[in-house]
Amino acid sequence: MYKIQADELERYINEFTSIQLLYKSALREINTKLEILNDEFQSMHEYNPIEHIKSRVKTPKSIIDKLIRKGFPLSLDVARKELNDLAGVRVICSFIDDIYMIADMLISQDDVTLIKMTDYIKNPKPNGYRSLHLVVEIPVYFSNRMERVRVEVQIRTVAMDFWASLEHKLRYKYDGTAPEDVVEELRECSEQIRILDEKMTQINRTIRGTTARNLSVSE
Repeated sequence: MYKIQADELERYINEFTSIQLLYKSALREINTKLEILNDEFQSMHEYNPIEHIKSRVKTPKSIIDKLIRKGFPLSLDVARKELNDLAGVRVICSFIDDIYMIADMLISQDDVTLIKMTDYIKNPKPNGYRSLHLVVEIPVYFSNRMERVRVEVQIRTVAMDFWASLEHKLRYKYDGTAPEDVVEELRECSEQIRILDEKMTQINRTIRGTTARNLSVSE
C-alpha cells in the first residue's frame, strides 16, 4: 500500500490547497450561469426548471486519496489533468425534460466547452444510479491571467437525488459492500423512481401543453 511520510503529506496538502481559489471561482461562474438561466425561465415562462443547486470543491485530502486510489503520481498538474471532479456542481431539476434542457442551454454558451458527457439516465449504472454528468471547461479571469478550468456538472431530478443520497448512506454504512439482497432492493427502488419520474414528466407535458422535444444532448 502507498505510504506517505508526514512531511510529504503536509507538502502535498499545501500544494493542493493553493488551487482552492481557482476552483471556487470556477464554481461561481457555473452557478451564476445556471441561476441566470433559471431566472430567465421564470421571467419568460413563469416556470423554474431548477429546484436547487449544490456545489463543492474537493478537499486536499480527497484529491490525494483519489490520486492514490487511481495509481496516479501525487502532483498538482496530474490532478488538474486527470481528475475532472475537483470542482463539482449538482443541479436538481423537477422533471426529466428539464435536465436535458438545462444541459443544452449550458453547453451552447460560447465560453463553455463540453469535454465529456455521460448519460446515466438512459444508461443507468448497475446499482441503479441515474443522472446526467457533464464535464465542462470554462475560463476564469484573474487580475493578471486567465485559466481554463474543468467542472463536473451532475443534473438529476429530485427523485433521482433522493435515491442517490439514501444509496450513498446505506453503502457507507456497509463500508461499500452491502449484502446482495440490499443491493437488489435498491435497484428495484431505482426502477420505481424511473417509472415515477417518467409519469410526472408526462403529466407536466400535458399540463404545459408541450410534447417531448428532441433531447439532442443525450444522443
